[in-house]
Amino acid sequence: MHFSLLAAFVLLGAKVTAAVVTGSSAIYSDAAESVVHFLAVCFAVWALRLVHKPADETHHFGHDKVSFLSAGFEGAMISAAAMLIFYEAIRQMIFGVEIENLGFGVMVTAMAACINLVLGLALLGLGKRSGSPLLRANGMHVLTDVWSSVAVLVALGLYQSTGWVWWDPLAAMLAALNIVRVGYRLIRESLGGLLDESDPEIEKRIRSLLDIEAGKRGLSYHNLRHRHSGRTHWVEFHLVFDDAQTVGLAHEAATEIEASVAALLHPDGRVISHLEPKSAEDLEESWEER
Repeated sequence: MHFSLLAAFVLLGAKVTAAVVTGSSAIYSDAAESVVHFLAVCFAVWALRLVHKPADETHHFGHDKVSFLSAGFEGAMISAAAMLIFYEAIRQMIFGVEIENLGFGVMVTAMAACINLVLGLALLGLGKRSGSPLLRANGMHVLTDVWSSVAVLVALGLYQSTGWVWWDPLAAMLAALNIVRVGYRLIRESLGGLLDESDPEIEKRIRSLLDIEAGKRGLSYHNLRHRHSGRTHWVEFHLVFDDAQTVGLAHEAATEIEASVAALLHPDGRVISHLEPKSAEDLEESWEER
């Protein structure tokens, strides 16, 4: 993330310079997106530090939900950048376009695209492996910068070959549409995380494991709940035992099942089970109803 911040700062300076030198609205759109990206990465670096802060007396479940907040902030910021890009493109279509020093603009944009492609893929891969929505969001944002740069290069290439200046603002608009799409996706995922939206694939894996672990012990389970708070998977369920089972043996079996589920969600699984006698299986406590 610190490397991402450094790259964002350097490329921001390069793109703003290229936009001023060339007067291209497509390069301006790329630079505007980079301004927003730099601010979003600053927020993300702060959020990543907070994510790894341990639970304390006022935050019993840790601080990792801030990663969803960071992803939503990043999505909102790039959506705002898209609005700025639309505005600038329409303004240039109305008042005219003048493009100068084309070679310099192409060189800077191509360099930025290559750097961001490597960085974005690295962040996205690391985010998927670690299950971090914050890193995935930053990786997706960096890759939108790549697509913006590609749109700029295509527009400048078409302008150079045809002489039709309107390729420039049209490319800026297309880049803005793509940025809005990614921004919406990030905001949607952020809201899902903040509202504890369940992951169907994770639930399928947990249920499959519980079917095996409970089945081989002659037990049943119900009231499975799970959520992902940004870094940690939280799981809870009820295990149903025979009324004659001792508390000690029931606790031992429950602990073994909890350990299996935690191992499935390694390294950040947190599992809690509730022990019930079979005679109370159908008595649902009102405060636990879904």
